Amino acid sequence: MDAGARCTWLLAALFLLGLCALVGAQKPDPCQCSRLSPKNRVNCGFPGITSDQCFSASCCFDSSILGVPWCFKPLPKQESEECVMEVSARKNCGYPGISPQECASRKCCFSDTIPQVPWCFFPLSVQGNVRFLDKDDS
Repeated sequence: MDAGARCTWLLAALFLLGLCALVGAQKPDPCQCSRLSPKNRVNCGFPGITSDQCFSASCCFDSSILGVPWCFKPLPKQESEECVMEVSARKNCGYPGISPQECASRKCCFSDTIPQVPWCFFPLSVQGNVRFLDKDDS
């Protein structure tokens, strides 16, 4: 195989990988982006990234606030939109060791992916108004 054929094959492979990445990428739900305090944004892009490039990486894009990342990682996806919130906003709805089933029977949200925070917590609709908590508020 000559250099030209190898180059063509490599470009074709890269093109297919790029298409697969775009198909696998999923734009986050709006609540996964809007409920994240700007000071808690974790950069997910590079200087000059466009909103389309950012969304292609399954990240949030908001260029309205200077001095913070515009392309940033979203809050974790939850089964219910009412359960998407920053960890600092969680209000305990259970007890240590509560099962997902017991938590659900209380009509609360359950996520055990982060240690030392409430795993069973009230959904936003039960808490009322949404506000971002500072670390000093907890």
